[in-house]
Amino acid sequence: MEVDIARIQLLTKALDQHTNCSKTSDRILRKCDLTRDAIAPPATTCSAHQEALFVRYACDTVGDITFAAQTGLQFSSTSSLTAYISKYSRDLRQVLENTSYFHRIIDPAIAFTLRLAGNFATIEAEWKDASYARYHRRTEFLMFAGLARMRALTQSNFYPIEMRFQHEVGENRKKFQKLAGFPIVFGAEKLEIVLSVSSLNLPVPTYDSNLREHLLEYGERVLAERRSPKQKLRAQVEGLITQSLPGTVVHADEAAANLGLSPRTFARRLKDEGTSYRDIVDDLRCDLAQTFITNGMPLSEIAYSLGYADQPAFSTAFKRWTGQAPSTFRSRLDFSDDP
Repeated sequence: MEVDIARIQLLTKALDQHTNCSKTSDRILRKCDLTRDAIAPPATTCSAHQEALFVRYACDTVGDITFAAQTGLQFSSTSSLTAYISKYSRDLRQVLENTSYFHRIIDPAIAFTLRLAGNFATIEAEWKDASYARYHRRTEFLMFAGLARMRALTQSNFYPIEMRFQHEVGENRKKFQKLAGFPIVFGAEKLEIVLSVSSLNLPVPTYDSNLREHLLEYGERVLAERRSPKQKLRAQVEGLITQSLPGTVVHADEAAANLGLSPRTFARRLKDEGTSYRDIVDDLRCDLAQTFITNGMPLSEIAYSLGYADQPAFSTAFKRWTGQAPSTFRSRLDFSDDP
């Protein structure tokens, strides 16, 4: 699944500036099977998975859980088709309507929808590929980058009423609150940005109706020619498991039925992809456990969230996955108090 290259270019530049050298970024790029040349012009895309891993490794390396969100707030421009459509839109409402319609051109893993309710407007994000919901640092980057882009287009440093995330970050939420300067909610029902209705009327100074109409026609042709990428069965299964959490891991037979497959066909197709349902559950639990610990969640809460009967059962599994106890893993995390 390919996404716009501008974001990882910004992340690499920000990491270079943060570390005052290029070696750290080069090392992380290699871990993501990328190079500096691979993300330089004329490259226009990279894989969403590579972007998600880069964000995670960058935050871990600098020891700052808010690094991705900080970098997102620096996102101002991109040369994608959707960016140009937004640039020539009339106001913020039109920008968000265009984004809802055309965003899958630059990132088919997530969709945005503008909703109005009384005096509030919400930009609701929905995972089209739910396997990406586990990359919390990338999610934070995308949401703050979306806010930065809206500010850049309207040339207005406005503040949303609230930004809401579905994942938890424990006491680290204070750091995000300090960074944002407006309420940030974690553990919310939906992933969204809440705005005042009046903010939708903020004008876009670069509005050009003729250029916009031309770009809209071109965008329609691009959407018509582009098929939605077919997800591997593993990605679909990861999405189902993620959606079943917290507290319950969907059973293999139930996952198969949800995907319209018999248990035997389900197991055979996973085997053809070189995996099994149990392996996927273990890999996802291990990945989420490390993210949850990084987020500052209590171990007892992590155990419940991942569907374990109790904390000892979770601790045993974590040691099997990583070779160390959860408490040891946590003690090695040294996040700074300053964003």
